Amino acid sequence: MFPGQVWDAAAYAATGRFVADLAGDVVELLAPRPGEAILDLGCGDGVLTERLAATGAVMTGVDASAGMVAQARARGLNVQQVSADAMGYAGEFDAMFSNAALHWMPDAKAVLAAVHRALRPGGRFVAEMGGQGNIAAIRTALQAVLSRFGIDAEAAAVSFYPSPAEYRRLLQDAGFTVRSMELIPRPTPLPAGMEAWLSTFRNGVLDLLTPEDRVKAVADTVTLLRPILADADGNWTADYVRLRFAAVRD
Repeated sequence: MFPGQVWDAAAYAATGRFVADLAGDVVELLAPRPGEAILDLGCGDGVLTERLAATGAVMTGVDASAGMVAQARARGLNVQQVSADAMGYAGEFDAMFSNAALHWMPDAKAVLAAVHRALRPGGRFVAEMGGQGNIAAIRTALQAVLSRFGIDAEAAAVSFYPSPAEYRRLLQDAGFTVRSMELIPRPTPLPAGMEAWLSTFRNGVLDLLTPEDRVKAVADTVTLLRPILADADGNWTADYVRLRFAAVRD
């Protein structure tokens, strides 16, 4: 069993703030209304939850990371530390929202069952996640480099990047009617560079290595990716692909 991703709240704030900053379209799709109860699934450090609360929606957040939950609570938010598939809510929310979190939850069927239980009939589920082809170059480079150390980087990453057809089926099987679904290529600048991105978003994989091997693996991965994802001035852009959808609980 691989350990999966471990989140460092400080590193995420320094390296991954673009995740919340680029969420404008999925927030617009949610269209939160004052007074409605909304659950932010995989809320992280609560930056986006706080923005949603500013609309007048009554926000609750859940996240599996103790460090992220502590940061979100420091913002004064109502956040619970719980795995998405273990949520005990029942018919309590008008809407469920998630941004850049569902792809870290490999047991999609269990997660969607918990989301369905948590929503009131007719409640909406609006989310954006990594989709088919997400960070394909990065994943391929990691797979090539880490195979030298006997590590299957894809398996160790414990991530899930479905096609629209696959996720549509999962939603329908869980009792949702899909209103919209898009697969959206979104090249994403990485101001902190590729090494920082790897250390933040693939530490669960890299932590399987000794400290010495980790330094070499990161350097080799960066070398492989530089001709593809960095420009002549050293600016990095990750090959993100997002899956954005809106569904309604039947």
